[in-house]
Amino acid sequence: MNRSGQGEDFLQAALVHADVVHALARRLAPHPQDAPDIVQETYLRGYAAWGRRRPDDVGAWLATICLNVGRDALRRHARHNTLLDDRPAPDLPSAVDTADAALERLGNDRIESALWTLPEVQRIAITLMDICGFTAAQVATITAAPRGTVLARVHRGRKTLALILTDERAEQRQPREVSDGP
Repeated sequence: MNRSGQGEDFLQAALVHADVVHALARRLAPHPQDAPDIVQETYLRGYAAWGRRRPDDVGAWLATICLNVGRDALRRHARHNTLLDDRPAPDLPSAVDTADAALERLGNDRIESALWTLPEVQRIAITLMDICGFTAAQVATITAAPRGTVLARVHRGRKTLALILTDERAEQRQPREVSDGP
């Protein structure tokens, strides 16, 4: 098969999984603006390998590549000492923002922030299962960990997330003391 036909086959099989790859990349990226680079590198590596061996489960195969690319990005980020502020730039409001969308984004931001407090293995297992929709067996293959270990990581991670989010809610409900002055 010529390279052009191979490219068409790859696109047809791989682009179906673009949402999964992007969701995983967002949770692996050291900065939100790095996620598209991780997605692009995932597809470049996948295309380069496509001619050597076609995977049975393209989604799991791409997730494995994305996981490796994301880990590479995290290692590069850890080595790179920068004097710049590492916080992501805030989203600029648009005319179509509504109160509901703002509240939903706030809730998602809290979950996203809480997810980043988990150990990497738990964050990856939860992302692959709960966000990307892979089964425990697929996650075991992707992460090269036994299925039972994957299930334990997801269970512990979910419990920790629940505690973090519950604690945040409790802190928000606490009445603040107001002083009447000195």
